[in-house]
Amino acid sequence: MEKIYAKAEEIVSRKIADEMILVPIRQRIGDLQNIYTLNEVAGRIWELLDGHRTLTRIRDNIISEFEISSEQAEKDLEEFLEKLKNSGAVREV
Repeated sequence: MEKIYAKAEEIVSRKIADEMILVPIRQRIGDLQNIYTLNEVAGRIWELLDGHRTLTRIRDNIISEFEISSEQAEKDLEEFLEKLKNSGAVREV
């Protein structure tokens, strides 16, 4: 889990209440159909993806901030990152 990811420059995010909203700002109008709403944990992961923290450090942050086991945190983090990679929201550093 020593990979490091950074947010794509084409994605802007805004925190509203306990949710994080991700919006692509690409040139095509059709891309606006892909607005993502993240729950509290996913939103926190998004905040921690800064291009400097390893996935291990992000996992450890999530474990310390939320009531979740190490195994579940790692599984959820990997699944969430796969979705972010597939949508072009993050890039590996």
